[in-house]
Amino acid sequence: MDIDRTGARTARRFGHSEDQMRLMAKIARMYHERGMRQSQIADELHVSQPRVSRLLKRAGEVGIVRTTIALPAGVHTDLEEALEERYGLGEAVVVDIGGADEDVNPGLGAATAVYLETTLTGGDTVGISSWSATLLAAVESMRPARTAVVDTVVQVVGGIGDPRVQMQATRLIGLFASGTGANPVFMPAPGMLGTAAARDSLVADPTVSGVMDIWPALTMVLVGIGSLEPSPLLRESGNALAAADQAVLREAGAVGDICLRFFDASGAPVRSAVDDRVIGIDPDALRRVPRRVGVAGGTRKHSAIRAALLGDWVNVLITDVDEARRLLDEAPDAHA
Repeated sequence: MDIDRTGARTARRFGHSEDQMRLMAKIARMYHERGMRQSQIADELHVSQPRVSRLLKRAGEVGIVRTTIALPAGVHTDLEEALEERYGLGEAVVVDIGGADEDVNPGLGAATAVYLETTLTGGDTVGISSWSATLLAAVESMRPARTAVVDTVVQVVGGIGDPRVQMQATRLIGLFASGTGANPVFMPAPGMLGTAAARDSLVADPTVSGVMDIWPALTMVLVGIGSLEPSPLLRESGNALAAADQAVLREAGAVGDICLRFFDASGAPVRSAVDDRVIGIDPDALRRVPRRVGVAGGTRKHSAIRAALLGDWVNVLITDVDEARRLLDEAPDAHA
């Protein structure tokens, strides 16, 4: 608390006399600077304790007492609140990644682990994307909950890929399940098929359609935000787009994706023949999930992250401090 010596001018505008202002300032100093209890102040000044309380409250209202909050190093509440306001987010988590821009995964993973540990309290049905190195870093950092805090965790995009990296997608959902006590539900299909007919054939299989039937019940999704250029993990998995498909999407204005569903710079879905080959949650179903947590950072993903916010693909963002500042530099005046 600071005692503002210029607050008297404000007090006069509220119609207080010099004697009232003097008493307010004196009580404020005794309480905030000398640490006296209200009862002690009342005894020393020979006034009632209720009057002391009223004058302390009034001192704050007229500006004699002002509250100053000093943020600790590494805490960016100011940036988080600005992102929430400018992009209409339910929550933003901004962290120092403590390294080069291209190595954001460990820092974002640790921040995501803390967010999950503190916000998962029970009863959720969680969807999780399969091919995200950032999310893998998050679940590797999570401390196991003492009791079950999630009912079910289910993959929301195909989780089968190249056997050399298949273990990563399995490890991601497996670690999340063991850390939260959730029942894991795996998607026994790739995220990207070669043809629409192949996709339709797999979706008709009960083992696949049964997983998809869980998606409307999701209360939360945890997703990475991808740029048009696939990440190394996605590329190695065999679920990435071919160069020709990337060119078609780029020509259509795509800048990024969530669960292999692509969107343009304004966040609008980019519809193409690629959609017909994806086994993953569709954009409308995704955006109906109450809590949609996106984890991404770094310069390479800036356009995709901003578009995901503009298109309401996520309503919780976990990102690094540099990306938060870039987003605010290009933020809309108000979230529509």
